[in-house]
Amino acid sequence: MATYLEAAPFVRGLNLRRSGKKPFRVYDGEHYRLILSGIGKANAAMATAVLALDGDVDTVINAGAAGALRDGFALGDIRVIDRVVEGDRPRLRDGGPRIVTPDPVEGHAGATLITHDRPILKPADRARAAAVADLADMEGAAVVQACRTFGLRCHLVKIVTDTPEHSTSVHIIFNIRRTRRGLYEYCRTAFFAPGIIT
Repeated sequence: MATYLEAAPFVRGLNLRRSGKKPFRVYDGEHYRLILSGIGKANAAMATAVLALDGDVDTVINAGAAGALRDGFALGDIRVIDRVVEGDRPRLRDGGPRIVTPDPVEGHAGATLITHDRPILKPADRARAAAVADLADMEGAAVVQACRTFGLRCHLVKIVTDTPEHSTSVHIIFNIRRTRRGLYEYCRTAFFAPGIIT
């Protein structure tokens, strides 16, 4: 996850304890490890690489906040991402969107995510991104690409923390606090129940 703001219910709910590992903040439990990457694609890719190089991780779940790019999404809606557009790095040969694909999770509402290096808050920027995606974040594509490099399974779970009506970081922080428990409960049921992912 990117920030402790998003991760707090996971740390408490999974009974995770802060470890001394660096350069990222890591929380360990009996079955799970949570790493806080910080915001942005470079941080997310490096944190995923740290998990992979530890050698005892085979599945990465990137959970966190995302912005809705169009109407039809409400605060707190959760989607398991089935397709990610790398928003800052089009294909060199034709300029088209570069697509990466997380591992599928059957039976969950899906969405297409676009990952950018900066928040998409202005209406014109949202409209451009909405031509290729439903939601936007700042880490997802990098996590998927790092997982592919290291041969790890990868799932992305995003909760809507801003919509076209929410245009400031103050709104987003407030909405993360309001919705983060719901994201934990969803992941607990979908991924952390015994026998679902081991």
